[in-house]
Amino acid sequence: MSAVSPLPDRRFPIRHDWTRAEVEAVFDLPFTELLHRAGCAHREHFDPTEVQVSTLLSVKTGGCPEDCAYCPQSAHHGTSLAASKLMDVDAVVEQARQAKADGASRFCMGAAWRSPKPRDMPKVVAMVRAVKALGLETCVTLGMLDAGQARELKDAGLDYYNHNLDTDPEYYGQIIHTRTVQDRFDTLTHVRDAGMKTCCGGIVGMGETRRQRASLLVTLANLPRHPESVPINQLVPVAGTPLANAPALDPFEFVRTVAVARILMPASMVRLSAGRAAMSDEMQALCFAAGANSIFHGEKLLTTGNPDPGYDSALFQRLGLRPMSVENVKSSLSDIPGLTIVRENSGGGCGGGGSCGCSEGGGTGPTLAETTRKRELAQLSREPEDGCGCGCGCEHG
Repeated sequence: MSAVSPLPDRRFPIRHDWTRAEVEAVFDLPFTELLHRAGCAHREHFDPTEVQVSTLLSVKTGGCPEDCAYCPQSAHHGTSLAASKLMDVDAVVEQARQAKADGASRFCMGAAWRSPKPRDMPKVVAMVRAVKALGLETCVTLGMLDAGQARELKDAGLDYYNHNLDTDPEYYGQIIHTRTVQDRFDTLTHVRDAGMKTCCGGIVGMGETRRQRASLLVTLANLPRHPESVPINQLVPVAGTPLANAPALDPFEFVRTVAVARILMPASMVRLSAGRAAMSDEMQALCFAAGANSIFHGEKLLTTGNPDPGYDSALFQRLGLRPMSVENVKSSLSDIPGLTIVRENSGGGCGGGGSCGCSEGGGTGPTLAETTRKRELAQLSREPEDGCGCGCGCEHG
């Protein structure tokens, strides 16, 4: 095996010119070296002790005309899932209130459509406005959008639109036949042009190769703007779907995929999405070490199982993690394409302090990693004065 190359001087800049060969080489790094690099990329942009928490609600379930091989909501597959109508706005808002009480900072609403019909848009718009009024970030996934629908959702205050690429564009035709990967690119373009953030990732464990996983991540990283949120889903095999008997992906390969996503898209939220219910605590901990900093909270993801909030809270406590507030979510994500380092209290310019190569940089404030380390050192010097023994001031034993 050849020696591992040293880290580049500029560390982890925002790039849109990755090649598959480069990314395959990153995938092939020794596991501990890969996690180290991913952890460094994570710390350049985020507090590594914070995890953004989202809740996902199916507002219209089943009966989808698409034939996605992984999806139990497809009308093409022989699953036992019954189709439902679009939920009432009040019922959605009540679910959003509970999600916020459980610690979520973002509320995501999904509808099993090929694309929303004109008669459905007023109700969806009302949902977005009502959830936004609760102080939550908003996200929807409704299938394909045209430019007008994207503008309508933006005007309603929508923050994120989820539209996953699912898999390597060259492998896409093995998974979905009712729409093309170009249809997905078109929707992402409409969302970006409307001024919304994109939530776009994929599913692994669908029989693809590592080369194809690398190609999926290359495609995501080479989009005109990195998705602000990148869900990495592990296939949940469901009886009645074509992928019901797909072989399980090696856990270390899943962690590698998370780590490579973090390195390629260092300023994006990388989310552990579907499949978490089947992951051990140790596997999830490795994913957080590899740069995952977002999860879905709640007992169900659309139609498949998910750890309940109590489980996640206990895991966070064991790992020394905490939910990211809405305010921190907004401050962690930059809307400026090309920004490579997020800094606090900078003296001006883009916030990169000149180290990003930007001629406008002039700040000299500490990076988030430096701020976090100061926090950690201050914490170590404190005497425990509370029930949990960590010095945080909480009342819980």
